[in-house]
Amino acid sequence: MINKKINWLNRIIKYSVLSMICGPILVLMFCVFFASQGAWGPLPDFQELEDPKTNLATEIISSDNKILGKYFYENRTHVDYDELSPHIINALIATEDERFFNHAGIDFIALLRVTKGLLTGQASLGGGSTITQQLAKMFFSKKPKSKLDRIKQKFKEWVIAVRIERQYSKKEIIAMYLNRFDFLNLAVGIKSASKIYFNSTPKDLSIEQAATLIGMAKNPSLYNPLRRPEKTKKRRNIVLSQMVKNNYLSLYLKDSLQSLPLVLSFNKVDHNEGRATYFREHLRAFVSKWAKEKEETSGVKYNIYKDGLKIYTTIDSKMQEYAENAVKSHLQELQNKFYHHWEGFENAPYDTSWRIGQIDTLILIPAIKRSERYRKLKLAQVDEKKIMDVFNSKTPMSLFSWQGFIDTLISPLDSIKYYNYILHSGLISIEPSSGAIKAWVGGINHKQFKYDHVQEGKRQVGSTFKPFIYATAIDQFKYSPCFKVPNVQVIFEKEKWQLDEDYIPENANKKYGGELTLIDGLAKSKNTVSAYLMKRVGPRKVIKLARKMGVSSYLPAVPSLCLGTAEISLLEMTSAYSTFANGGIFMKPYFVSRIEDKNGVVLENFSNTPKEILSEEKNFIMVKLLQGVVNKGSGNRLRWKYNLYNDIAGKTGTTQNHSDGWFIGFVPNLVTGVWTGADNRGVRFRDLYLGQGAEMALPIWGNYMKQLYNDQTIDISSENFDIPENGSNITLDCQESEKMSNDEEF
Repeated sequence: MINKKINWLNRIIKYSVLSMICGPILVLMFCVFFASQGAWGPLPDFQELEDPKTNLATEIISSDNKILGKYFYENRTHVDYDELSPHIINALIATEDERFFNHAGIDFIALLRVTKGLLTGQASLGGGSTITQQLAKMFFSKKPKSKLDRIKQKFKEWVIAVRIERQYSKKEIIAMYLNRFDFLNLAVGIKSASKIYFNSTPKDLSIEQAATLIGMAKNPSLYNPLRRPEKTKKRRNIVLSQMVKNNYLSLYLKDSLQSLPLVLSFNKVDHNEGRATYFREHLRAFVSKWAKEKEETSGVKYNIYKDGLKIYTTIDSKMQEYAENAVKSHLQELQNKFYHHWEGFENAPYDTSWRIGQIDTLILIPAIKRSERYRKLKLAQVDEKKIMDVFNSKTPMSLFSWQGFIDTLISPLDSIKYYNYILHSGLISIEPSSGAIKAWVGGINHKQFKYDHVQEGKRQVGSTFKPFIYATAIDQFKYSPCFKVPNVQVIFEKEKWQLDEDYIPENANKKYGGELTLIDGLAKSKNTVSAYLMKRVGPRKVIKLARKMGVSSYLPAVPSLCLGTAEISLLEMTSAYSTFANGGIFMKPYFVSRIEDKNGVVLENFSNTPKEILSEEKNFIMVKLLQGVVNKGSGNRLRWKYNLYNDIAGKTGTTQNHSDGWFIGFVPNLVTGVWTGADNRGVRFRDLYLGQGAEMALPIWGNYMKQLYNDQTIDISSENFDIPENGSNITLDCQESEKMSNDEEF
């Protein structure tokens, strides 16, 4: 009887224990089953698991394979497993999922550990989510509203984790996880995080850098290295300890690494920061237009912010850096000279003939009405008097300066006056043989000044237009560089040229008499010679040639065109000069070589077609003339100041009121154009000493070229210009020509 009671009691205990064990398991099984059937909401289907809908940033890639920037909704760039450093993989597995290679998505040992922790109150025993489960969790965009919703989502995560394990290899899962994780500060994915926090790549991360990023995976807000460096360092050291525990790191090395400070090389992601900011904005418009045309012609849609395109540009990252350095260096110096130049003048920095009333009417009031502040006030129907009160009332502002932004209290009107004083510049470099743009500097600070002085800005070109007149005359009459022109004023009669009055161009120094060869006329930029040639060929033929060479801006068919009164962009002018550097053959400038999709499939290649504009012989005459500018004219300081003694051809340009300074110069394989001036055309230098192209723009060209020549990795020619294959029957050496002429007379 007693034995029966004992057996009965044992059965009760046995079945109770079994029910305690099996009951929860059965409940879990039913919950997982219900979750897999979508009873608690839809699950991502297999297609989405195979091709997750992620927002991949479009990368802008230089010709030397450097990332210039990105377009993105999320700053995410895909990497494959093979592109990951072993340190990242080891740190991730050691810290987040020790048995990653031994489970099928769910780690039941870790779950038992979590259960024990909950029962005993030991939270330090760790979590139970595997890397695969954490990846599965990323597929849920909405946070659960309640604990019950979180429990339901947890079961769905298990289902998704198992499906992921069936569909992907372990290596693919690690790559997917690291590609999707948000490391904050616009660093989505391990590639962006490596670049932003350490200016590195996932392949090149050191052990401590990898440990820092993996440490953030626990809670990126809590372990944000920018806001909580000490907490982040402690978390990094925990990751290093876990790597020792799992035999990925020696104890000795761990101790050394843990003693290191947290060292970041933070690269802020901002469309206004980094290299080639103005170029990137120009490129954005180009690629957006390209995508629209692709959709119209093929029906295929491309989104530059989320489709992970790769845009391979012609920009050389080193040349771009040197170009930006040259602009910055000279403008800092020139700005100080400009302030000193106008010190003590009441109407500074405007035309000395203007008075205060004219400055208000012609400069300040139009600037007020163009401002965003004025536009918003008008939309709010604020009356004009109150608007002017606003513009005269001090408000907190951050003003640009070459010493850094200045936080101050200033009225909007005074800020307009302040910014009118700022000088600006643009630079563009083109490879003449292909038309490939190698450097593009649209301004001095894209955050503060969005206006692009390479393409958008059109200013009077001054004497840089004169080579088109010379080229037209040489093309028509085959003049020699030694052809002589009387240095006398030329009259364009009003009746014949349909003018209001006779037009008589003057030389800058008002000196006349004798004769000048074409090479001397261009070298000394004599207006009398340009006027003489213009009268012989006529404006329309000059315009026709300029059009063939890539100038598309409006060109007035009037005699004053010979002095460069037309307003043309720096891109157009530099492109046109590329024809001279390329043996008379025009290559339309381009800046994208190809566009690929996220998988590396080429969507389109870009190139251009050569067009012969001048014969090789006639073009060589023009090169000789432009060399004269550097050898004995306004460009000569490239020799004595910048020690550039190789073959260089170019032309300075200065507008009549000293508000625009130009220099466009070239060597056999590179043409570079520079413009400098103020945004407002009424702002100018008072005289030619500082207000000439040789002082405003040429120093940028000189500094830029010196940097290029000092970098042996960049192939910039220091050779002589090519002589025409069949030679030339035109006299090119004026000294020899003069000697022969004297001998004949004797």
